Formats: sequence, structure tokens, C-alpha cells
Amino acid sequence: MSSERNSRIRELLDRLLRLHASEDWSEPLNPAQSSALNYLVRANRFSRSPSNVADYLCTTRGTASQTLKALEKKGFIEKASAAGDKRSLSYNVTKMGLLFVQKTSTLDDSLNQIDDATKSSLETGLTDLIRHQLTARNFKSFGICNTCKHHRVDAGQRTCQLLQVPLKSDEGNQLCHEHSAR
Repeated sequence: MSSERNSRIRELLDRLLRLHASEDWSEPLNPAQSSALNYLVRANRFSRSPSNVADYLCTTRGTASQTLKALEKKGFIEKASAAGDKRSLSYNVTKMGLLFVQKTSTLDDSLNQIDDATKSSLETGLTDLIRHQLTARNFKSFGICNTCKHHRVDAGQRTCQLLQVPLKSDEGNQLCHEHSAR
């Protein structure tokens, strides 16, 4: 029974992801570009390098680089020197990029049709599934900063103890490539 259920869940996930990706093909971005842009919008300033994008998308550095070049050419992102190292490359999302990711998709509309209890169960189950996949494949978690063992708040000031830097107030809710679960 477990094997049948696992197969059915894989089929459902595959179908859902394909439906979602097919919507991207009708937009100015392909699914890889859309995923990269969504990642960059959610990533903190330390996690916007081409190698971080590649790691998050589980792709090669070359593929990520081409994806980022396409996003830049289309005006959704812009290059920036990484903080502290002028040789390192990082990307910032432009106003056009921010507006693009704020659009609702049919997946968002469908999620709005599901009751909160089902959404909560779905979120918990998918989070567990992703965690197990990351562990099995030895991939980085890219978790939310304020859930990391290195995140501290003292007298209202957020700090990353690993990087020894103060964090901006909004960075506590952003993705970080250095994330290490508590």
C-alpha cells in the first residue's frame, strides 16, 4: 500500500508542477527564469550570487548563469558587486521584477479555494518531504533566516552570528544559503 501511495503522491506532485510550469511558458519568462526570479526576490543579500541560485535550483553554474543573463537582459534583475568583495557578483531584483512576482497565478487561485486546515497539512507534509530530500541528497536547506541557529535578536537588533554582521529588519524572513536549522 505504501508503494502505491508513494507512486500516487509522486504523480500528483509531477502533475501539479507541470501545470504550474505550463503557465510560466505563457509569460515573458520560462519556468527556470521564473524560479530564479522568485528565489532572488526571497533571498537575503548574502544569497544572491550565481552559485547560490544554481544551488537553490539544483542546476549547474553554467545553466544558472545563462538564466540570470536572460533575466538581466529582460530587465527583471541587475548586477551588483557583492558586499565586501568587488570581484564577486550578486543580483538585485528591479522594480519590474518585483511587480512580476506579485502577480497571482492559477495555482494561487486554486490554493485560495482550499480550507486553512488542508493548507496547513499540505504545508507541513511538503516541508517534511523537502527536508528529507535535501538530507538524502546532501543539499543546502536555504531556510528562512530567523529559523537558523546563527540568527540572534538582541535589543531589537537582528544579527547573523555566523557571518558576524547585523541584519536588516526584513532579512529575518528571507532565504539564506548559510541556513542551519536550530
